[in-house]
Amino acid sequence: MKKQRLKAVALTTMLSAGALMGSVAMADQTLDAVLKSGQAKTTLAQDSQKRIDRLAQETDDLAQQFKQQNKLIDDLRVFNAQMEKQVAKQLVVVQELEQSVEKVTVIERQIQPLIFRMLDSLEQFVGLDKPFQVEERKERIAALRSNQDRADISVSEKFRQVLEAYKIESAYGNTIEAYKGTLPIDGQDREVNILRVGRVSLMYQTTDAKQCGTYDASQGQWVALDGSYNSRILKGLRIARNQASKDIMTMAVQAPEAAQ
Repeated sequence: MKKQRLKAVALTTMLSAGALMGSVAMADQTLDAVLKSGQAKTTLAQDSQKRIDRLAQETDDLAQQFKQQNKLIDDLRVFNAQMEKQVAKQLVVVQELEQSVEKVTVIERQIQPLIFRMLDSLEQFVGLDKPFQVEERKERIAALRSNQDRADISVSEKFRQVLEAYKIESAYGNTIEAYKGTLPIDGQDREVNILRVGRVSLMYQTTDAKQCGTYDASQGQWVALDGSYNSRILKGLRIARNQASKDIMTMAVQAPEAAQ
């Protein structure tokens, strides 16, 4: 009997130890799960914070870009307002000249000398202006001079043609244009794409889009620009050719000079 009791006690002790070890193992598993869950939450929190920081930086960058674009728009508005005033004055002059056409029969003797003076002024203006479409503009003036010797064209028609040439020249200030040309670059003639934005800026870009430049009126010659302008000029060329929608363009513009 004594041996059986000892065996029972030993068995009970072994069962209790096994249960205890099982409980400890389960506790270890639960603790590991809790630790893993905590680590996962920490990792998620860190990732979320990184995303928040990145979005905050992107927001700051966009805000700065927005401010810069607004400043550029304000500058363009001021510039456009000034150009509109100049164009309005030019149109007033053209309208006044058109009205004088109605009285041409009365002052025909005075009209012909006026036409010659207007052609001289127009030729001088083209010579001093930025060198865009030079051949076309000079040929137009040459044709007008040739018409002055024709007896089959009335004085009023000759005068109208000269006024039309003035209108064409005036319109150049309000249009954007892209065309091909040849310019001396690095000592050799290169085929280039020329971009004209009104009379504000005249720029070129080689056909391989690696070199670009602008016409400097103060120096009376073409000058090279750094490579950062290549993408801007390319964008302007695409807009001028209706290959891209109209948008704000960044271009090389000479600073205004004080009036003499």
